[in-house]
Amino acid sequence: MAYAPIEDYGIIGDLHTVALVGRNGSIDFMCFPQFDSPTIFAALLDDQKGGRFAITPDLDHARTKQLYLPDTNILLTRFLSPDGVVEISDFMPVDQERRAHALIRRAKVVRGQVRFRMLCAPRFDYARAAHRVEREGDTWIFASEGADQTRLRLCSDLPIKMEDQDGVCEFKLKAGETAAFVLEEVREGLAPCRIDCSFVSSHFKTTSDYWRAWVHRSNYRGRWREVVNRSALALKLLTSSRHGSIVAAPTFGLPEVIGGERNWDYRFTWIRDASFTLYALIRLGYTSETHGFMRWLEERCKDMEPNGALQTMYGIDGRHELRETTLDHLEGYRGSRPVRIGNAAHSQLQLDIYGELMDSLYMYDKYGSPIGYETWQNILRLISWLEGNWDRPDEGIWEVRGGQQEFLFSRLMCWIALDRGIRLSRKRGLPAPVVQWKQTRDRIYQDIFENFWSDKKRSFVQMKGSEALDASALLMPLVKFVSPTDERWRQTMEAIERELMDDSLVYRYREGQAASDGLTGVEGTFSMCSFWFVEALSRSGDLPKARFYFEKMLGYANHLGLYAEEIGPSGEHLGNFPQAFTHVALISAAYDLDRRLDAAHLD
Repeated sequence: MAYAPIEDYGIIGDLHTVALVGRNGSIDFMCFPQFDSPTIFAALLDDQKGGRFAITPDLDHARTKQLYLPDTNILLTRFLSPDGVVEISDFMPVDQERRAHALIRRAKVVRGQVRFRMLCAPRFDYARAAHRVEREGDTWIFASEGADQTRLRLCSDLPIKMEDQDGVCEFKLKAGETAAFVLEEVREGLAPCRIDCSFVSSHFKTTSDYWRAWVHRSNYRGRWREVVNRSALALKLLTSSRHGSIVAAPTFGLPEVIGGERNWDYRFTWIRDASFTLYALIRLGYTSETHGFMRWLEERCKDMEPNGALQTMYGIDGRHELRETTLDHLEGYRGSRPVRIGNAAHSQLQLDIYGELMDSLYMYDKYGSPIGYETWQNILRLISWLEGNWDRPDEGIWEVRGGQQEFLFSRLMCWIALDRGIRLSRKRGLPAPVVQWKQTRDRIYQDIFENFWSDKKRSFVQMKGSEALDASALLMPLVKFVSPTDERWRQTMEAIERELMDDSLVYRYREGQAASDGLTGVEGTFSMCSFWFVEALSRSGDLPKARFYFEKMLGYANHLGLYAEEIGPSGEHLGNFPQAFTHVALISAAYDLDRRLDAAHLD
């Protein structure tokens, strides 16, 4: 099978992990049982070795359509042909209190009579471990022989045979008939599933009810409700119900440049990405998700460095060590190597994370629950460390690997950290050296205007001593550092639009002009930067233009409303998929633009 475009996939999940389901009915990527567990299916990263779970109808020249059942994360894949119409339903039950993690697939013939072939070919431990097959009644057990010791049970209401250690089922259905397949974790003390006429329909209903009830809690009722709800549902799928943490994306190794080396592992919790996600969910009214993340964050604060410093990212369970290695036995998506797991950026210095964290804590205190004594004590330690380190060179938001620099965005977010700390102290009467914090905050403000403004460019620039532009500057008015109508900011917007924009798409910077990231290859536009530009336009008062760019950007989503990290030169999706940060930026832009259109009495 050839590699499908990244945008040809949808995702399903159970708040522990996700699976990527292609428009061809094949599950080509899945880590199990957690987001950062080894893969059991990774055909997306190696078509021959990675493993897949495919249900393939025998229909010549069939057209395919894929859609979510409205307001749910239940995915429907349809095959449409003069010879028959087929629908495959894929979902993972969320209520796992009495069951192990399970993946449920149901094939149904809507019209005609159709032959199918089911192939369940797991490849354990990133396709590094062999497995054995055991018969257990009318089910089959796939047992990894690797260090992970994963055991999966495959069951169906049809007979399954084994071919070369893979599950295979060839069957025929006529209109109105269905066939179900369940792949579940084998756990001690839990009875195996027994598929009968009500098993799949019962779980289908409870899963549908769960997602619809969750969407109903959103307080967004604006113009782009369906788009915003889909982004919120995607963000929820990237949340660990066990730990409360949020992954930046559920995949690893998907390239930012086809055939290139920018292939990262995003299955971890970045302080930055998770904080922005928290901010977006608070705006939509999802405070329970913020409680879970805050509990996770408070645990990270307890084991922060003695001097008050935090890591850039952590494992979803809070572990510190995320050693980066390569899977050299995998060819990578369309030959994009190396395929990396782990992420060396966890040991980088990225000063911006403190601003994003403090901004989210401020929002949580305002709209969620007041922060407690222990959290405030950790904030005091954190800001104390930042006061002595805000002017250090670092690797910045883009995690450059070409050497530390003094970045505008890092300075900006250090200002935010101190500003939000001051606001929290004054609002709640919390004890803090506010006068000292204010002096440091004001020094950072002056530093930004004196050292990061270019008279030549008439713009704020990426780093001290540079003339390069950086789309991360678009957050300056969004975080209330500068007025969106300030003359210097207006000139910066014009410069970004002139140098970093391509239609409605925004590059994060231009290679060869900006700080070196130590890598080769030309990347695509960053979708989150495009939505940042929309919100900056909205805040500046140019509502018609903001709406025009926003709705053009919606046209770059995949068929399900999902976004990878980047958009390539042909409109293709690049990078890990789906990316939380992009959906966060979409929600924020939609929220701000919608309320400003209402205030201006514009349709």
